[in-house]
Amino acid sequence: MPDEQKPSVKSVLLSVLASLFGVQSQRNYKRDFTQGALWIYIAVGILMVGVFILSLLGLVWLILP
Repeated sequence: MPDEQKPSVKSVLLSVLASLFGVQSQRNYKRDFTQGALWIYIAVGILMVGVFILSLLGLVWLILP
């Protein structure tokens, strides 16, 4: 485990987005659970769900005056 690299910010964001849409590959899924810290994926996941909810609310507020 000491020779494993930590995932980049871009890698974490792409993994979380792929998981949110249900298109995460098995290879990336295994990589995510063997590298990096779990709390990073949880924090980014919560942040992305919050952004999704706020964007839906903003869209509704734009459509309904």
